[in-house]
Amino acid sequence: MKATNQQNTVQAAFYIGDKNFEIAEAQTVVPKADEVRLAVGYVGICGTDMHIYHGVMDQRVAPPKVIGHEMSGTIVEIGEDVNDFSLGEEVVVRPLDYCGDCPACHSGHSHICHNLKFMGIDSPGAFQHFWTVKARTLHKLPKTVSLKQGALIEPLAVACHDVARSRLVAGEKAVIIGGGPIGQLVAQVAKSTGAEVLISEVNQSRLDFAKDNGILTVNPIDQNLTEYVSNWSEGKGADVVFEVSGVKQAIDAMTEIAAVRARICMVAIHSEKPEIDLFQFFWKELELLGARVYEHQDFEEAIALIANKEIDIEPYITSVSELADIKQAFAQMSGNPQGLKALVSCQTNSAS
Repeated sequence: MKATNQQNTVQAAFYIGDKNFEIAEAQTVVPKADEVRLAVGYVGICGTDMHIYHGVMDQRVAPPKVIGHEMSGTIVEIGEDVNDFSLGEEVVVRPLDYCGDCPACHSGHSHICHNLKFMGIDSPGAFQHFWTVKARTLHKLPKTVSLKQGALIEPLAVACHDVARSRLVAGEKAVIIGGGPIGQLVAQVAKSTGAEVLISEVNQSRLDFAKDNGILTVNPIDQNLTEYVSNWSEGKGADVVFEVSGVKQAIDAMTEIAAVRARICMVAIHSEKPEIDLFQFFWKELELLGARVYEHQDFEEAIALIANKEIDIEPYITSVSELADIKQAFAQMSGNPQGLKALVSCQTNSAS
């Protein structure tokens, strides 16, 4: 066992239910042979974390629990069978704990494993000073990507997976319905392929953010979306539509604005089963593609996009709070459409 820190307990933020966290000591988890222990750098607050905060996932999460999965950190302890990583390396975690023995895993699709456990939801997460994880979940950060930027690799990897699933190529026209954090990142990844990109969004601050970052926008309340896309595409329609909003109106719009033989990528999770115009799928020979989480290559692409400065991730960071102030950080993000990505610093001077 190779180690640099022998603390028996760590400070951790436990979600205890009812929009509340408690800072308390947690037992240090000594790495098994195939694991590493990380000194956590930064952890992002995502939409799923907000759902947990609002209590809608308590049955699955089973509080009290340390949550959080969008993170960056530094390796401080290594299991005896881990040979691909070194002490002091800065990394991010792909928070998917797959079984390796189900039909999906055997088919090479471990990211949608039949027995998948999402780290930070189904098992303890990253809102703590130290986090022990399987080495197979790690991706190395180059020197050109900071720990703060690294905390946004996970949501950017979501966007990379969405765009990969859509098979979007240079010269095509893509419409993203929904300009939240993931929608904005999908737009940037889509733009990096050489495609022409349009975001449909009703919130003015999100429209302004997209414009400031070089993305064409339309507000479907002010303008007829179908007519706008028709004019923009010279009557053809969108080659690819990403549904990222999760609202009923988007389900109707996605088939209306789609071109003949367009691909529709379903990114959002809808709380109720939506009615879909299947006639449009027949009439236009449309494709509907699901996109869930990410694969190994999506993390590597996300890291490269930031490292090569193809995407400037810094503007997405709305705020940075300390672990001790996690309750306030969540409260500020709650119901704040202006906020894109709040980070929580979990760094401690005791890590070496």
